[in-house]
Amino acid sequence: MKKNLRNILALALGLMTTVSFAQDWNVDSRTRIDVSGDMDKMSTSQRVTVGTAWGGSDWGIVLSSDVNYTTNDNSEVNAEVYEAYATTNLFGFATMNIGRQALSYGSGVFVGTNDWSANRNTVDGMTFAIDNDFVGLDLGLNNDNDGAGNGTDRMWLNASKSSGDWSANLFYSAVTANEGNEVNQMGLDFAYTAMGGALTLDVSYNTTANGVDEDGDMMDVSGTYTVNDDMSLTAGRTSVGENGFAYGAGGNMSGDWISNGNLGALSADQENMYIGGSYNMGAFSLGATMHTVTNTTDDTYERKATEVSVGYSLGDNAALSYKMVTDNNGGAEDTNYNWLTLTVTP
Repeated sequence: MKKNLRNILALALGLMTTVSFAQDWNVDSRTRIDVSGDMDKMSTSQRVTVGTAWGGSDWGIVLSSDVNYTTNDNSEVNAEVYEAYATTNLFGFATMNIGRQALSYGSGVFVGTNDWSANRNTVDGMTFAIDNDFVGLDLGLNNDNDGAGNGTDRMWLNASKSSGDWSANLFYSAVTANEGNEVNQMGLDFAYTAMGGALTLDVSYNTTANGVDEDGDMMDVSGTYTVNDDMSLTAGRTSVGENGFAYGAGGNMSGDWISNGNLGALSADQENMYIGGSYNMGAFSLGATMHTVTNTTDDTYERKATEVSVGYSLGDNAALSYKMVTDNNGGAEDTNYNWLTLTVTP
């Protein structure tokens, strides 16, 4: 514990020094109390992020760190760099970022930050944002090698475009392991707004291929209807093909309620029909979603989950929220999850 505290104090001192010279800085704190089960778990986790940024007209440096603390039988304080990268204009052709970055592309299936988790997703590598007026174009390169011949090389391309009532995002990634195995990922997201903005239709189609097994695929189709300024309704369907789907560890859907705060990954031949809504009443907000997961090859399988959230704004800088989840995980008994979260942003 003393070693952890010493490291955190050193990191905090360094951040305070950089903040004093930075052109911009930010900080936010999230306190989450896990009261799952019969409301008797009472595990509290604290995540504080401090970030700084400084630079000139064509260069910049971004640095932020996460400090995490969880109260349980093996309480530990963990401090780590969240983002640390340099950015510069590359001959007026592109913006280049080098270092650890929090990235999210499209619907975040393959690359997403996963803000729910204490240890969020980041990417170590280089990104190039190509400057043009036609389409948003990002190229990325990442090498994750331990120096002993174990690791992967990754290249990705993301293209985004919006015009009027529609928007589209195309993501492609090729991951090559040192053993020579290559995995290809492709995701296409499309959104269209109709009825004067009251109805939004979203389609997300994603595939994976590793050259050995048959291709996997996952599709999500949903529609959101805005009843008024305070109320909206959403219904949709997520389905996975007969060969399954490799979500990967860098997205927002690879885990479960605890690690990602959502239903998580579906297995082969599974379909999730979901319906929900949200309602805002000034400082109060309410939300609920019901999930029904079935299997197209097994009529006896059915999984039901319900998530309910209540939020309250404590002012311009703080918000309190409560989330409750009931999930039978395809069995006869429900598992209950409950979280109380306080978020403060000075």
